[in-house]
Amino acid sequence: MDPESLLAADFLDEVLPQPLHTLGLEGVRRFAAPQAPPRWTQVASVTEEDATWTDPFGVVRSVPVRIYRPHTPGTDTAGLPCLLYLHGGGFTVASPDGVDEVCRLFSHHAECVVVSVDYRLAPEHPFPAAIDDTRTAHAWLVENADRLRIDSRRIAVAGDSAGGGLAASLCLDLRSRGLPQPALQVLVYPAVDDSFARPSWTEFADAPLMGAAVAQWFWRQYVGEGGVAPSSLAVPFKAATLAGLAPAHVITAEADCLRDDAEAYARRLEAEGVPVRHRRYPGMYHGFFTEIGAFTKATEAVADACTSLRSVFTDGVLPA
Repeated sequence: MDPESLLAADFLDEVLPQPLHTLGLEGVRRFAAPQAPPRWTQVASVTEEDATWTDPFGVVRSVPVRIYRPHTPGTDTAGLPCLLYLHGGGFTVASPDGVDEVCRLFSHHAECVVVSVDYRLAPEHPFPAAIDDTRTAHAWLVENADRLRIDSRRIAVAGDSAGGGLAASLCLDLRSRGLPQPALQVLVYPAVDDSFARPSWTEFADAPLMGAAVAQWFWRQYVGEGGVAPSSLAVPFKAATLAGLAPAHVITAEADCLRDDAEAYARRLEAEGVPVRHRRYPGMYHGFFTEIGAFTKATEAVADACTSLRSVFTDGVLPA
């Protein structure tokens, strides 16, 4: 690990001397609850509302969202590109508060509207609740593009950890329904497989914050104690094909048990014809991406993802 990671890991050892999952559900949630989120990056506005959509079966669905609108040159902000963001937290903890600064950075540097989704959490709301809420938020964006002053043809999706898995699942879900793909999928150390068998699961079994046992505990909260996903939509790697999905910007951390799963997913996307831009951040462990201010490489990773977003929003292709 790099020096910043070592300092953070030493601090975690002091405040969390036992594996996170041994605290129990409420203990994990208390530990994961963010302090007052930093708000260093200024945007034009931040508002909240409920994204409401009637699905094809006539069921009215609603999910809270937080909307970030950037400062843009001039006064006409109609038709801005948009990023749908899905926070991490093992499908079990966290909220848009924990990714507030990340969303501000995305809005500012990629010059796009960011919509952060407060999807329902397991185990109270197990699979497929989070995917249902993700689908609802995306459909609401498309249907309300004019009112929200966004360009429905330039909606990207991003997420970290569990949120990265949800972003990948959204792309698969849209394809299965014959709907257009997002402009880009930004997958930050995404949870995309449930085999727990690749070498990083052993090599980094005791990594800071989230080792192998912690990750598998989160997974059981999401799909049930048996740990078996009731649908392949929960496990993007099990899709029969990844062809035709949105271009991908994939971010991984070197010292992360999920690393090999995410990188195998990136290689498979590329092998099946999907443009991919992959960045592994050396010396980092799981969770670094959203820790703006604690890790220099977090800011670098967000900035690099913004480079991909701007390129796709402007030219329709990933940068070299």
